[in-house]
Amino acid sequence: MKKLIDFMKNNKKILISFTFIACIFFGFNMHSSNDPKNDKALISLLRMALTQGHYEPHAIDDEFSEGVFTRFIEQIDPTKRYFLKSDFKEFTAFKHLIDDQIKNEDLSFFYLVHDRFNLRLKEAEASYKEILERPFNFNKKETLSVDYENMSYAKSKSKLILRWKKQLKHSTINRLHEKLTSQNDKKEKDSTFKASSFKVLEKEARASTEEFMSDFYDRMNELEQADWFTIYVNSITEEFDPHTAYFDPKYKKRFDQSMSGKLEGIGARLQRSKNYTKVASLISGGPAWKGGELEAGDLIIKVAQGDGEAVDIVGMRLDKAIDYIKGKKGTTVKLTLKKIDGSIKTISIVRDIIEIEETFVRSSVIKKDGHTYGLINLPKFYIDFSKRNARNSTSDMIQEIERLKEQNVEGLVIDLRNNGGGSLKTAIEISGLFIKKGPMVQVKYRGKNATVRKDTDKRIQWGGPLVLMVNELSASASEIFAAAMQDYKRAVIIGPKHTYGKGTVQSVYDLNKYHNLGVDLGALKMTIQKFYRINGGSTQLEGVTSDVIVPTRYSYMTIGEKDLDNPLSFDKIPAVEYKTWNNYSNFNEVIASSIQRIGHNEQFKLIDKNAQWLKEAQEDNTVYLNYKDYKKDIQFIEDRSLKFKKLADYKSDFTYQSPLYEIELVKQDSLLLKKREIWHKNLQKDVYITEALFVLSELKIKPNYVAIKQ
Repeated sequence: MKKLIDFMKNNKKILISFTFIACIFFGFNMHSSNDPKNDKALISLLRMALTQGHYEPHAIDDEFSEGVFTRFIEQIDPTKRYFLKSDFKEFTAFKHLIDDQIKNEDLSFFYLVHDRFNLRLKEAEASYKEILERPFNFNKKETLSVDYENMSYAKSKSKLILRWKKQLKHSTINRLHEKLTSQNDKKEKDSTFKASSFKVLEKEARASTEEFMSDFYDRMNELEQADWFTIYVNSITEEFDPHTAYFDPKYKKRFDQSMSGKLEGIGARLQRSKNYTKVASLISGGPAWKGGELEAGDLIIKVAQGDGEAVDIVGMRLDKAIDYIKGKKGTTVKLTLKKIDGSIKTISIVRDIIEIEETFVRSSVIKKDGHTYGLINLPKFYIDFSKRNARNSTSDMIQEIERLKEQNVEGLVIDLRNNGGGSLKTAIEISGLFIKKGPMVQVKYRGKNATVRKDTDKRIQWGGPLVLMVNELSASASEIFAAAMQDYKRAVIIGPKHTYGKGTVQSVYDLNKYHNLGVDLGALKMTIQKFYRINGGSTQLEGVTSDVIVPTRYSYMTIGEKDLDNPLSFDKIPAVEYKTWNNYSNFNEVIASSIQRIGHNEQFKLIDKNAQWLKEAQEDNTVYLNYKDYKKDIQFIEDRSLKFKKLADYKSDFTYQSPLYEIELVKQDSLLLKKREIWHKNLQKDVYITEALFVLSELKIKPNYVAIKQ
């Protein structure tokens, strides 16, 4: 075990992206072995690694036991549709024993819960067909609560069947409404169309629900004990913090690909949320990002291939859901979404390979009233650890800045929105492109004094006005960069009240180096460091507070590190010595001017109202099972949504075009031309970019300032 701990201390491959890779990309998986000896060895290996190597190790005690107990049961039965109150009561005998079981390689709690779940699963499977044999009464005044967190377990099997009946009725009313809506649309287009009766459509809707349930149980029955054991293992790792996770080596390979810019699919990071597949974020440049209809927070409830029949993926395991969503380049996938405002919408996305180029730095030249500005989009802090001379975000940033300087741009906007992090090394290097030299971030191992990471190069790549744009999904390396620029007063930070708030560092360890069992035990991604601003404050939980706070659609929602279970706490350490840049003549005045301008901007006022309504919609946990009430509720949501439709009508009077070097490239590449046209069109409709450019145009450099140029 000492070999493992020493390896952890010396490993230089540090990763600070905020995504929980095992969950967001591929769901949980496990080594193929079902041998209890190997499972026990894995538990023992993880316990030693986590208690000795984790940044903030949790004592394996009764409190820890209770956390694992709660998390595992919630992940097995998140909507409380299977376990009875008596089951839960029986499980509670283990609430404060799991810590002892972990130490003794005892898996009896896992076996009890797993076996009981399989029993309840079979009982539910036996009852759903009987429930769906008879028509539902959609005239009955009835509702269903989806506040599962505060819901108690059913006291008896008969009570559980009533709960299932409501769930099946809910599923059926959704399908019934779709059929009635589709039928009405056809009647409007074709007066000769022969409509079916409500009774017939209700029967068809029940049949569709039964088909979905049959598919659901087929998928559940395909799962092996190893799949459930992985959930148990991650219930243990997540008790340390939400970014510490166990995952299969094949996912490690895909993680390395994502770090080096090699991604494919629709371009969305997905995660499990209760019974749903949730959009965590979009990949800049990907098909979903280009389409502009899919957004973070959307729940994917159905997937159809082209014009084929939609498959209901509610309750589906994440990796299985992803199998339906991904596909060959050029094919179309239709996603039925539950939007964050509660509305239901179906969109089409043409699948594509997300080229490496689309995840790299790119720039645009912006003109207005005889002035020229530069915009650089930095989607991630990328580096390819496996190739010495591979592209990285630092060298690409240097090149892009030089190209924009050749076009005499007067100021620079760097867009970090949706940038989830990446390489710590490149974050420090890029920060150094904008100041003479000095500390950039403090990195701390547990029990040790913080190490100050500095930029030692006196050369400055860009010495002009600088604005950084962030949002709630700007995380990790983005926060290091933004925090450094803010502490030095080098740039004006524009964005929400807080960025994502991830101030921890993870590293991935191949567990197979530390056993000789002859079976693949996978890998561990573990939090080993915490980083702090040069002013001493952590970015953990708090993120970076923008200089200019703008309303966003997530303004009233909990989004980011604070929304996760068991995040590490915010704290402070001593500040390091540094000198602010101090070469703006009107820094504070420009910020005050922007805040005042935003307060009077009608577009921002409407965004704020929309955000308030989205918060209300998110907190509504009642589903109507009476069809008239159900339809009325849907109409209410649609009517409210219409009030905010004009948000999409915004268009600025700035003009956007490719830099000179790219103009020749787009002439020869029609696909690249189309991509840039879409990007520039989106930029023109982006009110946040407009405000960033107003700020940039007002920032003035002191006349006696001379940058030490590259």
